[in-house]
Amino acid sequence: MCSQSLQIHHNGVFNNTNYILKIILIMERVLIPILVPLGFFAMIFGIFYIRNRERMAMIERGMNPKVDLPQPHTNLKWGLLLIGCGLGLFLAYLLDSTVLHHEGEENPAVYFSLIAIFGGIGLYLSYKADMKYLEKQGSKE
Repeated sequence: MCSQSLQIHHNGVFNNTNYILKIILIMERVLIPILVPLGFFAMIFGIFYIRNRERMAMIERGMNPKVDLPQPHTNLKWGLLLIGCGLGLFLAYLLDSTVLHHEGEENPAVYFSLIAIFGGIGLYLSYKADMKYLEKQGSKE
């Protein structure tokens, strides 16, 4: 009698687990298409709301919010960063295919490290170019 009640209880738990999994799958199919767009909308709304509050606070304090002021060296920074990452990726490919080549072995650490190193060098060169430009602008005034 005891073993029979344990088996029924065990089967009941197993059936409940399957039932719960089915409910979760149905909820995923229903909730994800609803919650993802709502979350995206809330994120965009929050960004614009906070930006507007920040600008209003600056205006109240008598500051200029500098709306849509172009930054001249942004393209230089991104260009040098991407050139550095490209050079790092190319050098990592050359090293991986010639010097560090072992049959059946991949070496992803080389790729990530060289992309980061050359990307950092690109950002450093962008910083140096910005400083040189600012010094030149300061000496003109």
